[in-house]
Amino acid sequence: MFKKTFLILLVFLNFSCYEEYIVDGFVENESVLFASNNIKKSLNLLPSKSSISVKFKIDSLLSKENYIITSISKKHIIISAGDPIGLMYGGLELAEMITFKKQFPYLKTPIIGKPYIKQRGLKFNIPLDIRTPSYQDAGDSAQQNIAEMWDMDFWKAYLDMMARNRYNVLTLWNPHPFPSMIKLEEYPYVALDNVCGTSFPLDTDRIDEPNAKFIAGCGVSQEVLDNLLVLKEMTINEKITFWREVMSYAKNRGVDVYFITWNIWMNSLAPSGWYRSQENLKGNEGKYGINNDQTNPKTIAYLRQAVKEFILTYPDLAGIGLTAGENMEDRDDEFDREKWLWNTYGQGVEDAKKEQPEREVKFIHRYWQSDVGKMKADFIDKYPDKIDLSFKYARARMYATAKPQWANEYIEELKKYNLKSWWNIRNDDIFYFRWGNPTYTSAFIKNLPSEEFTAGYFMGSDGYVWGREFISKHPKQPRELEIDKHWYNFMLWGRMGYNPNLSNDLILGMLAEKYPNVNVEELQKVWVTASEIPSLVTKFHWNSWDFMWAVEGCLDLRKGFHTVEDFINNPTMDFTGVLSIPAYLKRIQTNNPVATNETTPLQLADVLEAKATMVLDFTEKQQIVDVSSSYSELLYDLKAWAYMGNYYANKIRGAFYLETYKQGLGLENKEKSIKSLETALKMWKLYAEAASRNYKPQFLAKTRTIDWNALTKDVEKDIEIVKNGH
Repeated sequence: MFKKTFLILLVFLNFSCYEEYIVDGFVENESVLFASNNIKKSLNLLPSKSSISVKFKIDSLLSKENYIITSISKKHIIISAGDPIGLMYGGLELAEMITFKKQFPYLKTPIIGKPYIKQRGLKFNIPLDIRTPSYQDAGDSAQQNIAEMWDMDFWKAYLDMMARNRYNVLTLWNPHPFPSMIKLEEYPYVALDNVCGTSFPLDTDRIDEPNAKFIAGCGVSQEVLDNLLVLKEMTINEKITFWREVMSYAKNRGVDVYFITWNIWMNSLAPSGWYRSQENLKGNEGKYGINNDQTNPKTIAYLRQAVKEFILTYPDLAGIGLTAGENMEDRDDEFDREKWLWNTYGQGVEDAKKEQPEREVKFIHRYWQSDVGKMKADFIDKYPDKIDLSFKYARARMYATAKPQWANEYIEELKKYNLKSWWNIRNDDIFYFRWGNPTYTSAFIKNLPSEEFTAGYFMGSDGYVWGREFISKHPKQPRELEIDKHWYNFMLWGRMGYNPNLSNDLILGMLAEKYPNVNVEELQKVWVTASEIPSLVTKFHWNSWDFMWAVEGCLDLRKGFHTVEDFINNPTMDFTGVLSIPAYLKRIQTNNPVATNETTPLQLADVLEAKATMVLDFTEKQQIVDVSSSYSELLYDLKAWAYMGNYYANKIRGAFYLETYKQGLGLENKEKSIKSLETALKMWKLYAEAASRNYKPQFLAKTRTIDWNALTKDVEKDIEIVKNGH
């Protein structure tokens, strides 16, 4: 409990700073110190030389993370909060006000901060090592970021940005992180020294997919292990010290750290190239007899011990989580999914709590390939601490609609069993271009299920690592963090989780600080318009899961480029009112009118083109002085969105006219289709030019390489399909 006392920070013009923080004695609080340092930096910008003061105090009447900023006079502000993190948030907001207004504020009415969603998180698939990869680490972003995961400067910058953006949860996802993070007396050869990559060329094939050549994600192949590269020399003891420091730093920024796994993936502990459907299952054992066999007692015993040691090794670990199913069999015996998970993870937590009974280990149990009733009976009801479920709220397409509908039946299950859920908000749409739409973000957050069912949310990707960027043609030194490059996007999803009614004046202040001498009101409108383009395309060309579609490249993992014929046959997104080409033509043929809440393919194409025109009108008026500046890069991202919109508008028209011709509704429609696709080709070339101005081609783990110039040949083939095929 906090004593009813004051934490006082006095900041004078000469920036001498005196702090006292009393919690059962005198201690220094790192969270408040972070905020005070931000205030001091903002005060450096002020021309005034008069002394001012800022006082922080704990108010026991305020809830966790709540704060109130009050002016006592024109030179004296008090920040009150229910806990040190609330004080930090209040201090960070004050620092922003000083920075944006270029003066010390006098508040006629207090500013009140109160979290709308209590737990606001990021999903980060973490490539710890090629021997302990995340779910699918074949992509360039994962391979380039392995060493970065062991750089404290990276995590300090990342966690500082999380705090500024009001994220308070970091979920780190890895199928089997333990060999890179703990040591076990009973399994001394499990622990991995050094941080390794591989010189073996990786691909998108996974061992759990048909005809896989080798494992590049959830498992580790012999080819990978035979071609290891040491990226950083570290002993397992140094690794443990490192992650203790990361978690301690996160705690001081108000961020709870969770590790979430997929099951069963023993990675480099299992025999190389092994997976559960292989022949001679039980005889194929790895280190200490461990493998991915669901009935193997040696694997169960090892994993139970690993979970226990993981918790005991990291005192600042807030929680763990798991996924049922990815590499597990459907069984109805003592080795079924939920019983297996309890005998490993559940009992591992219980073992740790026997040694540390006061320790709370929060738990996230994903709803995936399992059953809520079984989860509750075999795991949830037994768990000793706070436990919540998790659900893919927007499938893999968080930018498609601000009101997803897939959780409706699941919510009934939550209601039946009196449970709450984390909402997994998956971005497997956008990896290159900067996105920014405050209206969309606010609506999405407000449309999340009520607090009765919501434990929190975490936003992130499955086939992309948002670490440092490695594709810019104008890289900063050191290379920029993705969370900084995409600062507007990450800011919106964090800050609006805390306050979905975030002041637009504050947002404009951020834009003006980032892009000086720019009309930020106009920029904001154009950025919103550009960000609506991928959403519209995805609504028309709907594919639920990550490997099925990459809007930035018009391709997918398995078949590659999506042709004009794919744009005829592919379904549109349910519950959005967007009509597919066959559905619209059927309306025409049956004289069935289009409803006012429905959108035809040609209408959608017109909207895309109108939005693209608005964006290009803006970008063409802007002067680019420094080609490597953040604003210059933003303008080319906006151009890329616009030309992409024009490309898809004309491709949709080409597909519509092609299908109209095929159904015998006018021979002239073949020429209309060719003409539309020729325009689409021109737009694609302009798109490739704008996109390639900022970025190098990149191999994506879930959707192949996006190389816009190389893909031009596929765009040209669409014209040949119409000319020669029909």
